[in-house]
Amino acid sequence: MRKYELMYVIRTDIEPEVVQSTVEKFQNIITNGNGEITKHDLMGKRRLAYEINKFRDGHYVLVHFDAEPEVIAELDRVLKITDEIIRHLIVKDVA
Repeated sequence: MRKYELMYVIRTDIEPEVVQSTVEKFQNIITNGNGEITKHDLMGKRRLAYEINKFRDGHYVLVHFDAEPEVIAELDRVLKITDEIIRHLIVKDVA
């Protein structure tokens, strides 16, 4: 397994319950693919550096995890089609 870091931004115009269910959805994708979450940080609402799709703020989430490349492909696919996500980035952690 390789170490990865995932950061994604969730829209701010949705209810807190939807934010929590979105976070749990991505945690489940990692753990169901035999991945292991080593650190999970819901950083809260922050200002975006620039406007994205008319949004100026977003809920930032940072996840460090170990997983196989197949899990990354599925995670990326689901992140792209989830309407609540404004932006996401998955990088291989070299540390």
